Amino acid sequence: MDGAHTIERYFEVTQQTLESVFHALYEHRVVLEGMLLKPNMVLSGKECPQQASVQEVAEATVRCLKRVVPAAVPGIVFLSGGQSDLQATEHLNAMNRIEGLPWQLSFSYGRALQAPVLKAWKGDPAKVADAQKAFHHRALCNSKARFGKYTEEMETAKAA
Repeated sequence: MDGAHTIERYFEVTQQTLESVFHALYEHRVVLEGMLLKPNMVLSGKECPQQASVQEVAEATVRCLKRVVPAAVPGIVFLSGGQSDLQATEHLNAMNRIEGLPWQLSFSYGRALQAPVLKAWKGDPAKVADAQKAFHHRALCNSKARFGKYTEEMETAKAA
């Protein structure tokens, strides 16, 4: 994610990496039907002057995966890869709204689930309930995004 590279460059590198991964999996006779792939999404670098939109990220990521990932792979669980918690949710949601995907798309976020929790908690034992609420909210949003059912209103409903 760091750097000024364009989404197109990120696409090229991601495609090359996935080609190498699947070549190695084939050589080692890995049963694709028994695996989950845990890749990055295709994004612009953080310092890139032209940031890709949510829809551009979703379309580029799915296009890259369709070029390389066999349909035999049952699921793809994305890393948040330095994205904000909101960006990771929006990108996953947009991908799941694309029709005709051969795999299930879900999340395996670390930072994007933990960041709002840590912000709410701040190490204060009195704020544990607030941290739990923050985690529940982010997990719920990602659960909805997993099915393409996340909406922006879910964020404002939390504040109300």
